[in-house]
Amino acid sequence: MSMRVPSIRTKPRLRRTWRCKKGIEKQVPALTQWLATGRRKTSVARVFLRHGSGNIVVNGRPFDKYFATESSRLLCKQALQATETSDKFDVLVLANGGGTAGQAGAVRLGIARALCEFNLELRGKLKSLGYLTRDPREHERKKYGQKGARKRFQFSKR
Repeated sequence: MSMRVPSIRTKPRLRRTWRCKKGIEKQVPALTQWLATGRRKTSVARVFLRHGSGNIVVNGRPFDKYFATESSRLLCKQALQATETSDKFDVLVLANGGGTAGQAGAVRLGIARALCEFNLELRGKLKSLGYLTRDPREHERKKYGQKGARKRFQFSKR
């Protein structure tokens, strides 16, 4: 199995050239960020990790407003707290599909993968805690002739 080599930018690249009023072009540095994708059930979360003060924004809304339950908030922050980097990064998350519990699991996996992109030395700690493992459990489909995926209609002997 081949190891993925992280793409780390050591110095900021110049991304765009803006024209000012007098025709002078000004170079704007690109943001240094690390991107990773997390999945859980039918949810997909794209996670952007940037240097900052610990703000987390999910789909343009504050983290506390998006995830209503405390358990889903704790689940999302587990990877940051385990590596003691919760106050060093701003996290921007674009999540879609599934429900809030699936999205919270997807965010945790995405943050853990992004931290590995940032620093490969954190991989051992995250892997031992199980944060880099994608949960394979999916929703089982309903079968015809049954009430649900596993539940049957009531059996009548006569």
